[in-house]
Amino acid sequence: MKALIIIDIQNDFCPGGTLAVPDGDKVVEVINSLCGRFDKVIATRDWHPQKHVSFGSTHQRTTGEIIKLPSGEEQMLWPDHCVQGSKGADFHKNLAIKNFNIILHKGMNPDLDSYSAFYENDGKTSTGLTYYLNGFKIKEVFLCGLATDYCVYFTALDSLKEGFTTNLILDCCRAVNLPEGSEKKALKEMKDSGIKILNSSEI
Repeated sequence: MKALIIIDIQNDFCPGGTLAVPDGDKVVEVINSLCGRFDKVIATRDWHPQKHVSFGSTHQRTTGEIIKLPSGEEQMLWPDHCVQGSKGADFHKNLAIKNFNIILHKGMNPDLDSYSAFYENDGKTSTGLTYYLNGFKIKEVFLCGLATDYCVYFTALDSLKEGFTTNLILDCCRAVNLPEGSEKKALKEMKDSGIKILNSSEI
C-alpha cells in the first residue's frame, strides 16, 4: 500500500501569496495527474491562528530573523500566512481536492510551529498521521508540495523515522530557499538519510 502526501499547496505559498514560493503553482497540474496511482492521498495545510508564534508581526520582528522561544527552541520568523479561514489558507484553486482521502491541518497551536506533517516542531506532539497510515497498512509514502527546504524536508525526515519507505517527487516540489542554499542542503540531507529522490515520470 502506497500513499501520496501533498504538502501545503495553499494560496499564500503560491505566486501572489504572502509567503510565495517561486513557481509554487507550477506543481499543481502534475500532482493532480498522480493522485489516481496511490491507495491513499493525504493533503496537509498550514492552519494558523492570528498572532501565531511563527509570524514576524507577532514579535515586531522581520521575516528571516531567528528568535529563541521561551521553550529554548529556535524559531524562524515568516510573514503572516495561512491564517485560519483566510483566502491565503485555501488550497490553490486548480488543486483537485476531490482526490483527497483526508486533509490534515497543522500549525494550529499559537505557541508552536509545525513544519512536518507528522510532528509539530517540538518533535513530540503528533499530528496523528502515523496512526492514520498504519491503520491502512501503508508502508511507502511519496511526498510532494511546498516547500522543499521546510515542510517537505521535515516531513520526509520524520516519515523515515516513523519507519516508512520514503520518496520525494522532485519535480512536484518547489523551494523557498531562505536562507540561500537551503534547498541544496535539504536535498543532500534527505538523500544521505536514505530518502529516494525521483521525478513524476518514474512513478
